[in-house]
Amino acid sequence: MTEPSKVERRSRRGGGRDARRTARASGNQGPAAPFITRQIAPVDILNDEACEIIENNAETILEEIGIDFRDDPEALVILREVGCDVQGERVHFPRGLARKLCSTAPSGYTQHARNPERSVDIGGMNTVFAPVYGPPFVRDLNDERRYATMEDFRNLIKLTYLHPGLHHSGGTICEPVDLPVTKRHLEMIYAHQRLSDKPYMGSVTAPSRAQDTVELSKILFGTEFVANNTVVTSLINANSPMTWDDTMLGALKVYARNNQAVIISPFILAGAMSPVSVAGTLAQTLAEALSGIAFTQAVNPGAPVIFGSFASSMSMQTGAPTFGTPEPAKVLYGCAKLARRLGVPFRSGGSLTGSKTADAQAAYESTHTILPTVMGGTNFVLHSAGWMEGGLVADYAKLLLDADQLTMMPKLVNGIDLSENGQALDALRETGPGQHFLGSSHTQANFEDAFWRSQMADNTTFEQWSSEGAVDSIVRARQQAVEMLAAYEAPAMDPAIEEALRAYIDKRTEELPDTDY
Repeated sequence: MTEPSKVERRSRRGGGRDARRTARASGNQGPAAPFITRQIAPVDILNDEACEIIENNAETILEEIGIDFRDDPEALVILREVGCDVQGERVHFPRGLARKLCSTAPSGYTQHARNPERSVDIGGMNTVFAPVYGPPFVRDLNDERRYATMEDFRNLIKLTYLHPGLHHSGGTICEPVDLPVTKRHLEMIYAHQRLSDKPYMGSVTAPSRAQDTVELSKILFGTEFVANNTVVTSLINANSPMTWDDTMLGALKVYARNNQAVIISPFILAGAMSPVSVAGTLAQTLAEALSGIAFTQAVNPGAPVIFGSFASSMSMQTGAPTFGTPEPAKVLYGCAKLARRLGVPFRSGGSLTGSKTADAQAAYESTHTILPTVMGGTNFVLHSAGWMEGGLVADYAKLLLDADQLTMMPKLVNGIDLSENGQALDALRETGPGQHFLGSSHTQANFEDAFWRSQMADNTTFEQWSSEGAVDSIVRARQQAVEMLAAYEAPAMDPAIEEALRAYIDKRTEELPDTDY
């Protein structure tokens, strides 16, 4: 066989590069499952005796110290009726009561997408990746850091919809500050419903906005379907330490009463909002999560719920949050084990960084957060892609760089193939000593999917990389985003449903005031 010329080799490389670019732009990067199902056991750093110590300490917090349920008289009545000792707004759970109430929470649930092939099973050995949540700023395709707009919100949903590494459309992927606070949730929910057919999250900034989410979901899925199935998963954050406020409690009640899922998630900056020790933070997190899950079940026994944990370390010199450090990873591993013992799905982790741009710091910190997330057995992962600057910024480029890494995770947790093909004895017999395996039948049959391949990394020679403009990963990611957005096509929707959604939104927009709160 004649060796190909340099021109032929360059042409082949260019053809492969063009094909990859086309695939990236269309979002078609090969078949993708709607979620990951791991084949290996989660990493476990707590033995049963250690778990019992943490659980006992959490019960002590619930019984002796108590949890504040603020500005919600109805919540206090509900908790008193199920056996809590309510003193003002401080609620004490007799030892064992919270865990008993939590026993009605399901061990997992299906969140249905409008495209049934996109529905996700949350719990067990499954992992679902959702994008960044909550930033008021974006870093855009021109590398400008600015306040987010509704156009950014729509663009980020489109990129999330197109990328196979992300299973879930998420929720407040950025905060569109160009719309009034009182009305923006309507356009945000509609954008998820119309621009994507992946599952989505609901509004939690007021009980009425949670109700709007439910009503819009009834239009999309049908009232009877929503009554009998979960179509929304929404984030309910504790106001740590050991406090629930009326906004979160109000949204929680709306979703629980409609059988829609909530993530009960203490949000902790260790050292400021919890003790500096891992064990102390674990006990507080468990106590807060137990109180929230118990309240959810008191509102509606059997309502789907996720045990959430978001714990960050902090610089003891400046007070700034830090990410990718060992201590939050230990909290994550520990909480994942505690959630499994409680028998409910678990949420934590992501691709977190305090960096201001998608540089080496961002890569290191994100890697040291997403790997414990996956290896610890997290079921629902917010902030899987696009998180920047401690959660202040949603970055277009980092969204795609992170999502590319997420496509590696199924390979990481699918175990070792011990089938006849996996053992590869035929290849060893065919090739024999002193020869290479490149031409073996086994290699030829498996080369396309034998190894995970990044769609974003450049693995060419220095000479080729230089001749093509020495483009770095951030620039490549922005180019990819431009190509994907240009190629985007919205998933089909029944025109009657689309019209009904817009009619509801227009009506509510007229009813609601133009205010900033």
